[in-house]
Amino acid sequence: MLKFLSSSPTLGELAVGKDNNFNLLRLLAAFAVLFSHSFAMLGQPEPFAASVGKNLGAMAVDVFFVTSGFLVCASLMRSRNALDYLRARVLRIFPALWVMLVLTVFVLGAYVSRLDFVSYLRDAQTWHYLLKNALLMGDIEFYLRGVFERNHLNGIVNGSLWSMVYELNMYLMLLLSYSVYCYVAKIRSQVIALTVALVVLVGAWFLLDRYYLLVHAQLLRFVWFFFIGSFLYLIRHRVPMSGRIMTGIIAASIIALSISGHAFLIVYYLTLPYVLFYLAYVPTGKIRAFNRLGDYSYGVYLYAFPLQQALVASYSDWTVSMLVIGAGVLTLMCAICSWHWIERPILALRK
Repeated sequence: MLKFLSSSPTLGELAVGKDNNFNLLRLLAAFAVLFSHSFAMLGQPEPFAASVGKNLGAMAVDVFFVTSGFLVCASLMRSRNALDYLRARVLRIFPALWVMLVLTVFVLGAYVSRLDFVSYLRDAQTWHYLLKNALLMGDIEFYLRGVFERNHLNGIVNGSLWSMVYELNMYLMLLLSYSVYCYVAKIRSQVIALTVALVVLVGAWFLLDRYYLLVHAQLLRFVWFFFIGSFLYLIRHRVPMSGRIMTGIIAASIIALSISGHAFLIVYYLTLPYVLFYLAYVPTGKIRAFNRLGDYSYGVYLYAFPLQQALVASYSDWTVSMLVIGAGVLTLMCAICSWHWIERPILALRK
């Protein structure tokens, strides 16, 4: 068995350059969130969630955090200094977010609000929503006065933004622990430096959990997935990408699902990162042509929820399939514009 695994390419050998399937996988994850939210917006239970105890949208967000942990750790290793790393994170997250917020508040929100335009602009909640979500500090503001108040998800303008607060905290925790490691490694052994960095990481997690406005279960879940992704990047040259391991994971998942949803979730939490990186790097050929289109996943994630809510507010007899298709088309159009007109030009500024 060990001889067979040694013949398999390692994650480090495959994770070279940007020719991979992450753009496609993240786009599918973003649309999975849209699909899952469609059930909630229409007040219907999601079938998949009933069988495993976790809905498809939540699993898609887990995919984002594993991917982010891996790729952001790689970005940190390549950065010249902390400022370079932070600049890259800011350019990736905030410009597209700010454009989406401006369009949501001053176009969509102003149009659908029950308040007249002048009253809407004078309302303190309008500016509170804009400024609070533009900073992503603390909790997210979900409500604009008079917007989507008759929807099933009453008044929630963009319910997807909450996870981005956790994402930003993961970036800062990673930077903090790595900075401590580098400092201690200059005066002590690497083992001691690694131990101190891990202690600092656990301490940062404890302080966030204790004193910051984050949900305990969600913080623990995202710390697990993000830093498993980071850890796999650090040991990438020791991780074989084996088809037999994938087959074993699939078999274990099927067996666990036949036992109970809880058993399946145990396998899921332990194996999702490996499955994700296998799918990102092992399949090649024509599937890689998708990379020529662009990275539309962030735009889909940003625009899907408010567009879905707008469609639900405009028509009362949506089915799930109708809402998924209608919102999916509109969201993809916005995501394409966001990538080509905002995200990609802004990212080019880093150079």
